[in-house]
Amino acid sequence: MATLFTTVGVEPAQRLAYWTDGVCDTYVQLDCDAIGDASRLEGEIAADTLATLTLSRVTASAQRVRRTPAKIARASEDYFLVSIQTQGCGAVVQDGRVAHLSPGDFALYDSTRPYELRFDAAFQQYVLMLPGPTLRSALTDTPSLTACAVSGRRGAGHLMIGMIETLSAEIATLAPESAAAVADGVTQILIAGLSTLPGARPPPVSRLAALHRQQVKALVRERLRDPDLTVARIAERLGVSPSTLHRAWAGEACSLADWIQAERLEAARRDLCAAQQRLRRVSELAYSWGFKDAAHFSRAFRRRFGCSPRELRARIEN
Repeated sequence: MATLFTTVGVEPAQRLAYWTDGVCDTYVQLDCDAIGDASRLEGEIAADTLATLTLSRVTASAQRVRRTPAKIARASEDYFLVSIQTQGCGAVVQDGRVAHLSPGDFALYDSTRPYELRFDAAFQQYVLMLPGPTLRSALTDTPSLTACAVSGRRGAGHLMIGMIETLSAEIATLAPESAAAVADGVTQILIAGLSTLPGARPPPVSRLAALHRQQVKALVRERLRDPDLTVARIAERLGVSPSTLHRAWAGEACSLADWIQAERLEAARRDLCAAQQRLRRVSELAYSWGFKDAAHFSRAFRRRFGCSPRELRARIEN
């Protein structure tokens, strides 16, 4: 569903407060300060939701935007955001680093920790917002990836810029059942782009450990619907001890048990977005992917995707 927020027609004395409210409604709770005369602040945000991902285009005059500890304490939203610069320049400040963005560059930041966005002149950028657990289960040590500029001029970064520009132009024509697949594609390209950063490079592992990881992932995906799938049963099937399995898994983005749950939640999310699964009850989908309790599934789903299963299904249907 598309939304448009603009300062056009707002009284000059009310513009900063109005703009701050719009920014907070679109993203997370933030403080905004105009650079120069606040009564001359101008801005527009056009936003669309694709399943669990939000894509927006921000066009505005010079300002500072801050996510403070006080704002985090009042509203503990857990999202990663990605600023993709298209016009002007900007800077993302987090975790002791500053990413300077020129058109084509992008950078990641985490809403669970303080950050600042700096724009010294008029600018435009796309902003992707996705649930925090989505990246934390795919990339190791995400705090080392924030406020690091990724070039959009080559490699995965270039692919993502092209995809975002095309998506922004065509998003209104997307069939609802296509939205989830497109969101998955954008997320995977983003992960590929972030994986080029030095902080994303995992420590080397032995060939045996790498083999065990491959075997584990293949076995889990084969038996993902089995509600009794556990680390102990995986170790038994592979003929190794649980301790050996844990050592081989060390260095992955999350524990093996958490990865199994993440894979189940992703599978359930795909079914919830699929037109051919529209008539199946949410609880039925949960049980089919190895969850034993519908309430537990719903809580885990909300933690991972920022919405309930029924809310996601309603977004797709609308």
